Amino acid sequence: MQFQETDGRIWAEDQAGKLVAEITFPETRPGVADIDHTFVDASLRGQGAAGRLVEAAVAQLRRRDMKAVPTCSYAQRWFQDHPEQGDLLADSQ
Repeated sequence: MQFQETDGRIWAEDQAGKLVAEITFPETRPGVADIDHTFVDASLRGQGAAGRLVEAAVAQLRRRDMKAVPTCSYAQRWFQDHPEQGDLLADSQ
């Protein structure tokens, strides 16, 4: 699956142009993004797509020298399962 990226959004479309995977993480205060939404189409579930989306978001945030506040339930669980990425987490204020 090939992801497309803009600042604060990573997504994938199928061959027909239908959105099949997406993560959004807008900047909510200087240097801090809220990982607020993760979507994976039913056709991709169970294939690790959501995890790859969060990994891509983490990589983009690191490139942009930003921190994250995960409010999306999937992203919250992902960070709990990947404590080695905890340095990316900002204070939730």
